[in-house]
Amino acid sequence: MNILLSTLRAIAYTLTDPMLAFMLVILAIVLYRQNKKTTIMQKMIIGDSLNSALELTLSQIVIGIFAGAFASIIMTYLGVAFDNDSAIYLIFLISIFFMFWKPKFICFAYSGAVLGVISLFLELISKVYAGVKLNVLGNIINLSDINILKIDIGALMTMVAVLHFVEGLLVIIDGKSGSIPVFTNRDNKIIGGFALRRNWVMPIALFFIVSNASSIGITENIATPNWWPILKNSSLIGMAKDAAVTMFAYYGVIGYSTVTFTKNKEQKVFSSGIGLLAYSAILFAVSQFAHLGYFYKLFIVVFAPVAHELMLNAQRYLEVKGAPKYLSTEEGIMVLEVAPNSPAKEMGIKSGDLIVEVNSRKVENEQDILSAAKESLSYISFKIKRGVGKLQELSTNNLNSDKRLGIVLVPRNVPGDDKVVRYDDNKFKEMLEKMKNKNDENDEQ
Repeated sequence: MNILLSTLRAIAYTLTDPMLAFMLVILAIVLYRQNKKTTIMQKMIIGDSLNSALELTLSQIVIGIFAGAFASIIMTYLGVAFDNDSAIYLIFLISIFFMFWKPKFICFAYSGAVLGVISLFLELISKVYAGVKLNVLGNIINLSDINILKIDIGALMTMVAVLHFVEGLLVIIDGKSGSIPVFTNRDNKIIGGFALRRNWVMPIALFFIVSNASSIGITENIATPNWWPILKNSSLIGMAKDAAVTMFAYYGVIGYSTVTFTKNKEQKVFSSGIGLLAYSAILFAVSQFAHLGYFYKLFIVVFAPVAHELMLNAQRYLEVKGAPKYLSTEEGIMVLEVAPNSPAKEMGIKSGDLIVEVNSRKVENEQDILSAAKESLSYISFKIKRGVGKLQELSTNNLNSDKRLGIVLVPRNVPGDDKVVRYDDNKFKEMLEKMKNKNDENDEQ
C-alpha cells in the first residue's frame, strides 16, 4: 500500500508543483492549437465540428493523467527502477521535442532508442578507454567516467513496453476523437476515409535508487515489501534493500496518427490498439534479456524502433491491400460522415449508408442529393441501403432553412485539380482558404 500511495503522491505532485504545472499548461496550449485546426477542418468538411477544441484538449489532459497514473502503478509493482544519478528524464524531453519537431516520432520506442543508443555508446567508450585521460580546454577528463547517462537498458525498455501497453488502451478508448474525413484516388475512383490524430500528456512516476536518503529532496524514503519487485533481474534491485528508494514524476507525450480507408473509425482504433498491445508484450519479453550483456542491450535498443516500424508498415500494407469501405457505386452514393445536430443525424442516417433514392428518384450522383435538399421546402426522404440489409426509408420535415443536410458524401467521379484540397499541415492556411472558396461556390451540405 505504501508503494501505491507513493506513486499516486508523485503523480499528484506533478499537478501541484508550480514549475511542472506550468509545463502542463504549455503542453495544453500546444494541444489546443492542434485541436483548433482539427475543429476548423471538421467544420469546413462536415458543416459542423464533432467536438470543440476545448473538449478535445481537456479529454487529452484528463485521460492522459489517469493513463499516466495507471502506467506508473504498473511500473512501480514490476520494479522498474533507475539510478538516482541517471538521466532517464531525457526520454520525456525527447518525446516533447518530437511533438514540436516531428509528430510522427511522438513515441517512446523512438525516444527510448535514441537515449539507449547514446547511453550504450558512452558505456562502450568508458570500458574501452578506461584509465585514458584527455585534456580539454585545461580540464582533465577521465574517459572511464564518460558514461554520464547511467541508463539501465532493461528498465528503460521495460518502461517503453509498459507505456506502449497503456498507449494501446488509449488508442482503443479515445483514438477516434477528432477524426477528419479525407478522400483519396484509387484505380481512378474516389474513396473516403478518416485521418486520426491524437496526443495525450501523461505524468509518469518512476522509482529511483539513491545511496543517501538525505539527498532525496522532494519525496520520502519509501518502504518496499519483501515480495517487491515482481521483476528481479534488474542490477539495481539488489541495491534497493540497502539504499533509499524514492520517486520522481515527469511529463511525457504519447501520440497516435494514422489514416484509414478500409475500416470505420471504431474498427481502425481497435486494430491499431491491438497492434500496440501485441508490440508491448513482445518488447516486454525481449527487454528481460538485457541483464545478459552489452550486445543483448544493443539488440533490444535497436529492436524497439525497428519492430515498431514493422508493425506500422504491416498496418499500412493491410490498408493498401484492403478493400475500400467508403466507395460510391452504381447503386448509390456513400455517406462518409454525418454532422451532429443535423437533419441527417436526426433522421438516422449513419456513416457507411448507401443512398439509393432521394424523394423517390434514383440517385445518379452526389449532386442529385444536394440539389434535392436545396429544392425541398422542409421535407426530404431517402431510401438507403445499410450493410447487406434491406432498403430502408428515412425522412424528415425539419430540413434547415439554409438547406444543409449535414452529411459528407463520397463522390463517384474524380474531381479536377482545382477542386482538390490536399491535407498538409505546413500549408494549413492555404488549405483553409481553398476550402472556404469551395464552400462559397458550393453551399451544399
